[in-house]
Amino acid sequence: MNVINHHSIRKAIRERIESGEWQPGTIIPAEADLAAEYGCSRTTVNRAMQNLADDGLIERKRRAGTRVKEIPTRQTTFKIPIVRHEIEATGASYRPHILLKEIKRAPDHITAKLHLGQGEKLFHLVTAHLSDRRVYAVEDRWVNLAAAPEIISAPLDEISANEWLIRKVPYSNGDVVFSASAASKREAEAFEIDIGAALFTVDRTTWLDDIFITTMTLRYRPGYQLNARL
Repeated sequence: MNVINHHSIRKAIRERIESGEWQPGTIIPAEADLAAEYGCSRTTVNRAMQNLADDGLIERKRRAGTRVKEIPTRQTTFKIPIVRHEIEATGASYRPHILLKEIKRAPDHITAKLHLGQGEKLFHLVTAHLSDRRVYAVEDRWVNLAAAPEIISAPLDEISANEWLIRKVPYSNGDVVFSASAASKREAEAFEIDIGAALFTVDRTTWLDDIFITTMTLRYRPGYQLNARL
């Protein structure tokens, strides 16, 4: 028996595009029609279509419909780095230092990122990643305890939450945003810089299917350079 979910619908539509059944520029049937054809909900089709849009195969426009892209774009996969590996690659020693550890009601913008109800209690952790006792990066992380309850008892003064989650909690998707942000008082003190100085910043949220796991902001000390391979 074939399981009908957004993964199988995504695969089926991708095969129709790659086989040439739907040529570049072709308008794809409406979600309601596809749902009827595949015997699933419109929500399932919508999610599959969004995945295909993220893959660069289709283009979705309100009122104009969804069409196969003329020139499919290549999707870039970003592998979540382990900060310890970054530091040890420079020849320095690594140690996580916990600045704050608590369970508290998360602010609205955090619960929104994790698709949770307002006022939800989450695990909040602020960690300084040390490189030879010097602060390399400061991580501010919120964790959905329903997705990773064991993190409360994890030895996070020995293994960072960054590495623990990668090892222990599988994820299927994530959003990553790179930007520059102004150093807060805490970060200025940690990096021994002026408040408001520009810091390279990574905002990342990860989830497994429909369960959102964690969202975090990682700010690196001045001079940091991101190295990535496409």
